[in-house]
Amino acid sequence: MERQESIEERAAPPGTPLFLLSFRQRDELAAIAVQGGWRLIAARRAEGVARRFHASGAAVAVIDARGAVAEGLAAAEALGPVAEARGGALLVLLSRGEEDRLGAFYAAGATHFLTSPMRPPEFLHALRFAARHAERMGATGDRRGGTDTLGWRYDPGLGTVQLTPALAQRLDLPPALRPRTLIARLSRPDRRLACAAIRRLAAGETATAFAHEVSGIGRVVEHLQRDSRTGRTHALVEPLGSAPDPGAILRDAIGGVRDAGGLRLWVERRLAGGTPVALLRIALTRFDTVNTAYGRAAGDALLRSVEQRIGSIAREAFGRSLVSVRDAGASFLIAVECGDAALLRAVADRISAALAGPGSIGPGTAPLGARLGIAIAEAGDDWAALTRRAEEGLRNEAGASVLGSDRLAAEIRHALDRDQIEIRFQPQASVTTGAIVGVEALARWRHPELGELGAQALLEAGERAGLEIALSAHIQQAALHAAARWPEALSALRLSINVTAADVAQADFAERLLARVDAARFPRARLTVEITESGLIEELGEAARLLSDLRHAGCRVAIDDFGTGYSSLAYLKALPLDYLKIDRKLSQDIEGSPRDRVVVRGVIEMARSLDLTVIAEGVETPEQLDLLAREGCQLFQGFLCAEPLTVEALAGLVGR
Repeated sequence: MERQESIEERAAPPGTPLFLLSFRQRDELAAIAVQGGWRLIAARRAEGVARRFHASGAAVAVIDARGAVAEGLAAAEALGPVAEARGGALLVLLSRGEEDRLGAFYAAGATHFLTSPMRPPEFLHALRFAARHAERMGATGDRRGGTDTLGWRYDPGLGTVQLTPALAQRLDLPPALRPRTLIARLSRPDRRLACAAIRRLAAGETATAFAHEVSGIGRVVEHLQRDSRTGRTHALVEPLGSAPDPGAILRDAIGGVRDAGGLRLWVERRLAGGTPVALLRIALTRFDTVNTAYGRAAGDALLRSVEQRIGSIAREAFGRSLVSVRDAGASFLIAVECGDAALLRAVADRISAALAGPGSIGPGTAPLGARLGIAIAEAGDDWAALTRRAEEGLRNEAGASVLGSDRLAAEIRHALDRDQIEIRFQPQASVTTGAIVGVEALARWRHPELGELGAQALLEAGERAGLEIALSAHIQQAALHAAARWPEALSALRLSINVTAADVAQADFAERLLARVDAARFPRARLTVEITESGLIEELGEAARLLSDLRHAGCRVAIDDFGTGYSSLAYLKALPLDYLKIDRKLSQDIEGSPRDRVVVRGVIEMARSLDLTVIAEGVETPEQLDLLAREGCQLFQGFLCAEPLTVEALAGLVGR
């Protein structure tokens, strides 16, 4: 007769961390895992799950998706890149009849699965197999609770609490002390929570948790487990907020590895295996100014906003074949399994464009800018050679930036004379049908030495050279002439052109613009004039008169980047508008907290009550589009639909 293994034979090495995400109120899995020797880090919500798994140090994560397949799949998509980057394992639990979703879970990054009903030994076996997989992959998780672990253990035989070295250092306490001394450091409400958790363990619960504030660390969750055989209580202290020390901030990862050392290991594995690898280094150019002007807290908020922008674009382009970290200060590294130089340049341009606008610093925004360096692995390359070339690319771009302030200003007149300014058209599509109904004209400078420069560099050079009005007129005229010659497939699209604050300040601007429209023979009825909030702050009354003249002439009017200025409600009340364009920051924040969605909902409801068509800018993910659609947004533009295109590419897209 086959001998049955005991629980002890299936147990994990004592103290091995396990990350468990369960969307239903199920405690049996936790009890089984704790009995099997695992140090449990439990979660019941998907918010921040990738960060929590990363911070847990666990090499194995379990998603209990039984009866919650959609939530489980979303969590797998978040955890998959983290597990892959550290060589870990992702075990998914499903109910009978849900096996048809296994393909989607594996595509998201799952490495193992188990279906219910399941007995405790089967679950422990699955955990063991997942742990062995992580060991074979060389997982970088903290399988033994290393020196960075924050936690403690209470031994009733000794009557003392033993702190891990990291926790003792952070709290400035001795490594062993009486329980009463530790509890006395808590506030009175937190003390009640701690005592209630201890009573739950004494009443027979295997594991429990409670949250509280810790001076020097911030908000934490304490995961408590009681060993029924020894009577000892073990606790893992999980920080929920950003750690205050610079080292901890640098360890925050966007896509899976903990620091540059983990990124290096990931790259070296692929170099050894002959996999095409490229490295992108991104450096913010105005971060020191933000830190000085607004304070460190604002700087940290800005870095989190940048992480979201970079991560969203990189994941959309490369999926799970990338890892990325914040390297030092305001510098980021992205490593990807890719050797396509054109694709890498296109993604770098998208990141550069995304970081060209204002960044979030809590309730406000601050100016951004970035430099990027790209290096593609060549034969014989190692980590040092790859990072050196990426750094050289960054310095080369910095040199171009230094040239930019003076050299580009000096060259802008030649660019106008030599027809180096080109027009791209970014589609605006219906939220409900996806049909392209219009485009926004955007300028690009085809520089003979520096390559293609975006609108920000172009406009800054024009302003510095005192040619802002001439440059704006040139761009408007070029867009109108190009649109007037569109092929038949594009003949029904609306064209949006931008006007600047300098344009608005001209008393006869409306007449000049209409003359350009008529000279190009573009129908006034298909033209939309976009003006940003920043172009209206000084001369609201003059702007209202100008826009009224344009509307009476048959054009339509849009207020651009709505939500970035200071007098938005006054604009809606005073100006004759047809469209309201939600700033990209608001569009992308809709995936954030419920408060973010309330703000976006309020803007859309206010606009629609005034009979304005709402256009969302900067839409990059299907999730953003779905949430905007639910709130009643009608049109959108952004990389989810298409980047700014040539006329030929636009015609091809519309034709498809």
